[in-house]
Amino acid sequence: MQSRTFPARTCSGQPSDPRRRQVLLAGALGLPALGLMGGRAFAAAGQSVALAMIGEPQTLDPMLTTADLVGTLMQHVYEPLYTFDSHWRIVPMLAAGMPTMQDGGRRVDIPVRQGVAFHDGQPMKMSDVVASLKRWMAVSPRGKSVAAEVEAVEAASDTVLTLRMKAPYAPLPAQLALPTSMAAIMPERTIAAQMTEFVGTGPYRLKERRPDQYTLLEKFDQYAARTEAPDGYGGRRIAHIRELRFIPVPDANTRVEGVLSGQFAYADLLPVDAAGRLEKGGDQVVPLIGKNFGFPYLVFNTRGTLATAALRQAAQAAIGAEELMAAAFGDPKFFSIGANFFPQGTPYYSLAGAQHYNVNDPKLAADLAKKAGYAGKPIRILASRQYEFHYNLALVLAEQFKRAGLETDLQVVDWATLLQRRNDPALWDIYITHSGLFPEPMLSPPQLGANAPGWWESPEKKAALDAFNQEVDLARRGPLWGAVQALIYEQVPFIELGKFNSLSARSARLQGYTPSAWPAFWNVKLA
Repeated sequence: MQSRTFPARTCSGQPSDPRRRQVLLAGALGLPALGLMGGRAFAAAGQSVALAMIGEPQTLDPMLTTADLVGTLMQHVYEPLYTFDSHWRIVPMLAAGMPTMQDGGRRVDIPVRQGVAFHDGQPMKMSDVVASLKRWMAVSPRGKSVAAEVEAVEAASDTVLTLRMKAPYAPLPAQLALPTSMAAIMPERTIAAQMTEFVGTGPYRLKERRPDQYTLLEKFDQYAARTEAPDGYGGRRIAHIRELRFIPVPDANTRVEGVLSGQFAYADLLPVDAAGRLEKGGDQVVPLIGKNFGFPYLVFNTRGTLATAALRQAAQAAIGAEELMAAAFGDPKFFSIGANFFPQGTPYYSLAGAQHYNVNDPKLAADLAKKAGYAGKPIRILASRQYEFHYNLALVLAEQFKRAGLETDLQVVDWATLLQRRNDPALWDIYITHSGLFPEPMLSPPQLGANAPGWWESPEKKAALDAFNQEVDLARRGPLWGAVQALIYEQVPFIELGKFNSLSARSARLQGYTPSAWPAFWNVKLA
């Protein structure tokens, strides 16, 4: 990869002093200027590290949104019953062991750990677990999908939780493990439609939040860690660092500058064209490439201008995934293309529907649009620049549509506004997002479930997913994914564009950190 760097300039056009830039940046972020030089800003004030994130979390309620940013922050505060190890296997967290099934999978019993304290010092009880899961199934986008499969959530005893299912539901343990739209366990007394107290069981507790400045978490000294060795998100979690200061830094280049200067101990999701600069940043900065980090995708609003499957198929024919991925990630070492949603060698590998992927045929798209009754109404594309690759995708997507005679209205907003607008079907037709690549298909995109923005529902979807989700034998379940994938290409509720590697960076002094889908800072130390 080639990278060009230029001296930063002030308004007068003269190269600016990098020391002065650090002080100005510190002031803008509400951080102390003392200690910035020499790269020790994040070690000040009793081991408080500054972590540069892509923006401001829209909420601290871990159940309400599938946004990765919220999951990343609040996984330090709240914990679910299960989590994932380094091989994406499901392992217990607040559960005492793996679930057991009776009645052909229609009764699921989960043993729950004892001796766990909430951040307010009160013990976690079974009533808290039951109330938490009931709220999750009422308000969470993922929880609502699970709720459609559940008849009852109840305490079989003081130590065993029981879920009575309408039918066997294979994705249940994975749904209970995901940090986004999390099935978080919280005190029953804090539960409300609009949360005002954020009290969990995690290794860190919420100390302070200043919107648009920082969210500050502090070590929870009474944390009840698991005894198993750390493995991925599972096992023992230890808060070695006293405070975690998550700072919203929407401008990607500012995140790059901050980690290069030593202002940030970690900078999340950096533009891939910054890789060369980071590699030349000296031995104090460590670039982090997350292999097969995830996939960007386009969500279609089935209630808007693209309400008919025929018109969505026309849009799909106009799309060249290879061109889009190249615009988003540049160097091919950061992306790959392919019609398969899951990698070869996994149980869910399939090429079903491949004839509809990466078509990039403007004439075919125009013909299909005409047959679908397209009358020139602009297709509203919603994107954010906080993820720079989202914005680059949007620019090329609009050009591809233009070549096919499809009018567009590109609306560029901050990420928090996008998350808010996507809930209103009157405001958009396509929005651009991305997801981590997980081993369970029902974990993402959320449009595979119910009630997620896009609102994809059809009898064919229900039939295909019922067959897929009610089969608990992986050897038989794996091939059923092909029917689901073929239906996605046919009805076009969303389009997966390809797979990408992520770029982040950390200070060399932040040791023990492992790149992951949702950056976690327990078991991490400062040298």
